Amino acid sequence: MKSEILKISQISAGQSVVCIIGNDNIPERLNLSKSEKEYAQKQLKAKEEYTFINSYNKCTYLVRLKDGISHHKVREELRKTAYNLRKLIKGNNHSELVITSEESYKGAIEDFVEGLILSFYSFEKYKTQTDESEKLHYPARLLLQGKVADADIKWLVDLTDAVYFTRDLINEPVNHLNATALAGEIKRIGDSAGFSVEVLNKGKIEALKMGGLLAVNKGSVDPPVFCILEWRPANYVNKNPIVLVGKGIVYDTGGLNIKTGDFMAGMNGDMAGAAIVTGILHTAARTGIPLHIIGLIPSTDNRPGGNAYTQGDIITMYNKLTVEIGNTDAEGRLILADAISYASKYAPELIIDIATLTGSAAMTFGNQAIAVMTNADRKYINLLEECGNDVYERIAELPFWDEYGELLKSDISDLKNIGGREAGAIIAGKFLERFAEYPLIHMDIAGTEMLKKDDFYRLKNGPASGLRLLSTFLKKIAADYSK
Repeated sequence: MKSEILKISQISAGQSVVCIIGNDNIPERLNLSKSEKEYAQKQLKAKEEYTFINSYNKCTYLVRLKDGISHHKVREELRKTAYNLRKLIKGNNHSELVITSEESYKGAIEDFVEGLILSFYSFEKYKTQTDESEKLHYPARLLLQGKVADADIKWLVDLTDAVYFTRDLINEPVNHLNATALAGEIKRIGDSAGFSVEVLNKGKIEALKMGGLLAVNKGSVDPPVFCILEWRPANYVNKNPIVLVGKGIVYDTGGLNIKTGDFMAGMNGDMAGAAIVTGILHTAARTGIPLHIIGLIPSTDNRPGGNAYTQGDIITMYNKLTVEIGNTDAEGRLILADAISYASKYAPELIIDIATLTGSAAMTFGNQAIAVMTNADRKYINLLEECGNDVYERIAELPFWDEYGELLKSDISDLKNIGGREAGAIIAGKFLERFAEYPLIHMDIAGTEMLKKDDFYRLKNGPASGLRLLSTFLKKIAADYSK
């Protein structure tokens, strides 16, 4: 269960408190004894990340903001400290915990709470037994005391709610969440949040001639789906919609080019892009972002069974381009390409696709940056970079030069689905660009999403990388329109 977030006007005697401080002065309102203050001052002078004081009837956690670094780095260090405190907080078994600040920046409380909430997440749906340490609980309520706007609390609640259910979807094993079940979950979330969801079944996909999605699905016993999500509030301010496209491969074996060694582990999370797009629509609807937003989610598993597609096959895509299959493990770009070309029917202002697409992106940037390629106006990239710094889901741009597209040429079809060994992430992006009739931002989250260990509050096994970034990006675009 996610902690409830509430606002309070003042701290009561005996309440356990996290206080974020901007200098070495101990606020009097914390009611610490003389010896406790002296201990805290000593710890602060030693530049400890945090100071913990265990009083008779309460716990006090002092978190000192770091000096001499950029503001967005200060914000991120505060979120990381929240992660580092999570075990101590859990061990103290608080039913509620006050979060306040003194002489710190506006928004410090919200940043700390965001880091804490995201650190508290765990996927335990299928556990039937727990050990003693797991019987301790995170606080049921986090009480925010200070100058925190109601709108900011609502954003924090709705955004972290979206991260939680997105992580749940990513962590579900494929025997519980095939493409059809994913579509059902997306429909349920849409009904709850207030955005519409249309699910196209295999018959409709065949009628649309989405050759990429149908080819990848040929080795599966389960049918594909194509989900169309739409948030269109009465007060939307953009003339043309923004279209988000999420990769929905619910399990990727690699197909006939089967993954070897441990490369298949965690491939139930290859639908992270689909889950993230759903989370973004949820946040937009719940918080009332005044934009017309459409989400497109093609979904299937990629298996080597039955009549699986093969190397050398020629398939015809939704936009009539023919593609020679050079590798069946380059399947994500095929289903995304159909969706990106389908997006043209909406004459969108911008198309953004998000996908765990290439190992090349992970090798290039590790877990530190989302690989981005684009042919869109620089104003979008500048804003995306700004938002990436704000939430610390940073982007790093790769070149999108035409020469990379030359590597996709085929002798027998319009293009191939792979190039050579070099520049794999860029070539995948250039493949998708061939299907985009409108400005495209391609986001490859393979490095930031598929983690082998926790990256602080970005937890392994599906941190939902890009959800907070794109939600904030859309919020700011709406604000810019309204100026």
